[in-house]
Amino acid sequence: MNEQIVLHGNDFFLEDLVQIARNNVGIKISVESESRINKARKLIEKWVKNGERIYGVTTGFGALSDVTISYEDTKKLQKNILLSHAAGIGKHMEDDVVRAMMALRINDFCRGNSGLRLETIEKLAQILNTGIIPVVPEKGSVGASGDLVPMAHLALVLIGEGEAFVDGKRMSGARALKKKSIKPLVLESGEGIALINGTQFMIALGCLALHDALNLCKHADIAASMSLETLMGTRAAFDPRIHNARPHTGQIKAADNMLRITENSGIISSHKDCSRVQDAYTLRCSPQVHGASWDAFAYVDKVVKVEMNSSTENPLIFTESEEFLSGGNFHGQPLALASDFLGIAIAELANISERRIERLVNPQLSGLPAFLIEDGGLNSGFMIAQYAAASLVSENKVLAHPASVDSIPTSANKEDHVSMGSIAARKCRDIVGNTEEVIAIELLCAAQGIDLFTNVKAGDGTLAAYEVIRSKVDYMKEDRLLSADIAKVKKLLRSGSIVKAVEDKVGKLY
Repeated sequence: MNEQIVLHGNDFFLEDLVQIARNNVGIKISVESESRINKARKLIEKWVKNGERIYGVTTGFGALSDVTISYEDTKKLQKNILLSHAAGIGKHMEDDVVRAMMALRINDFCRGNSGLRLETIEKLAQILNTGIIPVVPEKGSVGASGDLVPMAHLALVLIGEGEAFVDGKRMSGARALKKKSIKPLVLESGEGIALINGTQFMIALGCLALHDALNLCKHADIAASMSLETLMGTRAAFDPRIHNARPHTGQIKAADNMLRITENSGIISSHKDCSRVQDAYTLRCSPQVHGASWDAFAYVDKVVKVEMNSSTENPLIFTESEEFLSGGNFHGQPLALASDFLGIAIAELANISERRIERLVNPQLSGLPAFLIEDGGLNSGFMIAQYAAASLVSENKVLAHPASVDSIPTSANKEDHVSMGSIAARKCRDIVGNTEEVIAIELLCAAQGIDLFTNVKAGDGTLAAYEVIRSKVDYMKEDRLLSADIAKVKKLLRSGSIVKAVEDKVGKLY
């Protein structure tokens, strides 16, 4: 692995994380981070040798924090914490999530507040860089003392325990290390608690969901613009004077996007003298609805940037004053609220998109052939595509119920308020996936609608999007397998090729 991103404990950005998680870019620990890490480790070793009572280092955990551990047992304690906390349930997480977890955890350690040995952090980086993917079950974290359960499963591989994937094959942690010529680690005092006490499971999910949501925003504006043209709408509602009179940032950006995407539309010009006074809300208010989601994403982005570059362990080591302090930076409440907010905002993009799909396929609302197909009756066209979108939107409504409003005390009531941040983040991920499908369906239907305007040119951006879609999916003359078409458009959406084609024509979309 040649390309590497240097981690400093700060200035770690979302796009860097995505490169590591999804494009297998490696990481390297900065020189200044090595110095901070070594200083903190020397303090831990001194305190343990002097018999200091340090939570999780020379004491038990959670409700057992009053139990003192002897110097001789401190090493065994660290292995026991990984084994006992690896109580995960359910299917394993995707590779990109696990790679993101490792990168985020290492960046946290680079800040020098954990007390881990440099050797331990370098070993975790080696696992990431050599392509070992620890098996991390998706369920079991309540987001209180960080993500204890998933982080324990991740850390087990360091000591040759647990399971991992290597080249797509599932095997024991010991075998995975052997295949990559990596020796299992023997944990020293304080390392077990430092490895598992953090928010990296929920922030990994949140970061990837935010990245995908930002991609969705642009596609939502493109899809809405295509639908507007197909439904014979007007660009008047995108006039900047309207949006400057209510200057929400996202609203202004969405309106400007849609104004540029539909520029030079012969379809819109062809009916400028029609009798319709106003378009339906799903067309006319798209900037207001999409823009509100854009603004929600901006808030989440601020939370994510802070969390990506924070110390979330307990206790924290402060080398300047040579002190250790116990606190609650592991608590996932900021991420729980942000993930719930992000999920709700994404779900709204699907809600309004599905209503536009209905307008496209319903002849009473569109003036187009029923379900966008010629020879209707013999052919059902896009009738069931709208069903599928409705199903996904309904599922999103259930998933969008906030997890962060719940709390169940754990650890004999020592941890008496928990965030449920991991649940919020997992739900958010599922909402993103559903919404990608819905917007793919709208793009597919809108492209079909544009084909029905055989002699009139679409707008600059609209036509560019249409051409990319048609490069992979043909016009539907008669019924065929719809799920395959939807999958192809979703792949285009995820690749960014539709947005790139539009931006090449109309300039950068916000």
